[in-house]
Amino acid sequence: MAETARREAGEPPVVRYRGIRKSYGEIEVLRGIDLDLHAGEKVAVIGPSGSGKTTLARILMTLERPTGGTVEVEGELLWHRRVKDRLVRADEKHLHRVRSAIGMVFQHFHLFPHMTIVRNVTEAPIHVLRMPKAQAEEEALELLDKVGLRDKADSYPSQLSGGQKQRVAIARALIMKPKVMLFDEVTSALDPELVGEVLKVIKQLAEESSMTMLLITHEMDFARDVADRVIFTDGGLIVEQGPPEELFERPESERLQSFLSRFRSR
Repeated sequence: MAETARREAGEPPVVRYRGIRKSYGEIEVLRGIDLDLHAGEKVAVIGPSGSGKTTLARILMTLERPTGGTVEVEGELLWHRRVKDRLVRADEKHLHRVRSAIGMVFQHFHLFPHMTIVRNVTEAPIHVLRMPKAQAEEEALELLDKVGLRDKADSYPSQLSGGQKQRVAIARALIMKPKVMLFDEVTSALDPELVGEVLKVIKQLAEESSMTMLLITHEMDFARDVADRVIFTDGGLIVEQGPPEELFERPESERLQSFLSRFRSR
């Protein structure tokens, strides 16, 4: 795969976590994570609830500040700036600039209920990227077509199913042209019959796009089909990682074996 060749060629990672810790009071949910995401790589993160999966994504999106460690995006520190020989906390302007390369789709859709679907998608590129309205609407319609919702452009969120709303949220993230896309348990709030339509869109995106993707998921078959690499987290640590065929067929740790056995018995 192209992303494997890039790693072997020594290309620097697009995202680099080093020694990342995160605590909420006395509860430490990340305990020193080192993780690289390479250009074009699709990485799925699996693990039990409370293992720190979502916190990894939220730190990269600057929604949670790490307690310790550093994150780099395209070689630039995210949460810090280097002043002479020491690291200082980055200001909001720096955070905004570096995180502009990151897009995220959340568990819940967060669509504006009073706006049409096409306006939900165009709002950010018009006001954040200063994209001309006509261009934003043209690109929005192309993306809505890509996720199978062009005919819903003039509808309102209340007229859509949960799966359709999540597909709009994907289009809304894509129009910002991120280098890295984060998907945080995007099907967990959906009725079971709507899960497949959303996963199909993400799988197609993974196959066709050169974006780096971090997929936080509890859908094991989806992780196996889409990811170049799967990471298993537990207790705030990366317990095991590797190509999906190895991780799912030949898990090494007892903890991962136990975790996977719950899905196999369903």
